[in-house]
Amino acid sequence: MTADVPAPAARATDRPGDASPFALGLLLRRAHWRAAAVMSEALRPLGVELRHFAVLIVLVNQGPTVQRDLAAATGSDKAGIMRVVDDLERKGLAVRKAVPGDRRARSVEITPKGLELFDAAHAAAQPLAEGLVAGLAPGETEQLMDLLTRFAHPAEDGEA
Repeated sequence: MTADVPAPAARATDRPGDASPFALGLLLRRAHWRAAAVMSEALRPLGVELRHFAVLIVLVNQGPTVQRDLAAATGSDKAGIMRVVDDLERKGLAVRKAVPGDRRARSVEITPKGLELFDAAHAAAQPLAEGLVAGLAPGETEQLMDLLTRFAHPAEDGEA
């Protein structure tokens, strides 16, 4: 006589149809890895990595930004952001400037050469980005972008 043995709990995977509570995070991680690999390919000939480009994106969006805010915006730590900004300065893509009224703080600003690289990266990435979504049906790319935007930037309490 065999005892009723419960079925084993679902194992967390990122395969289609996984009902695990970890499935969404695992799928997002896999999607990130795939997109990051493709975008890294676009950036490689320009001599920068995604970590560099992430800082350039913040500088384009926000203008001159203090290093601690760059670290927060890119999910980096203080030492990591300093290395990235060092690299960007060495390449002539960004400069550090003193912050008036705060002798210790340094603001980072994108240079004209950095803006040129930023634009060149977008041009290089366009066909690769199109390849990332080539398997989606018409309208699904926009739907995916909408869903991910709402997921990544949830409305604040009280906002419509």
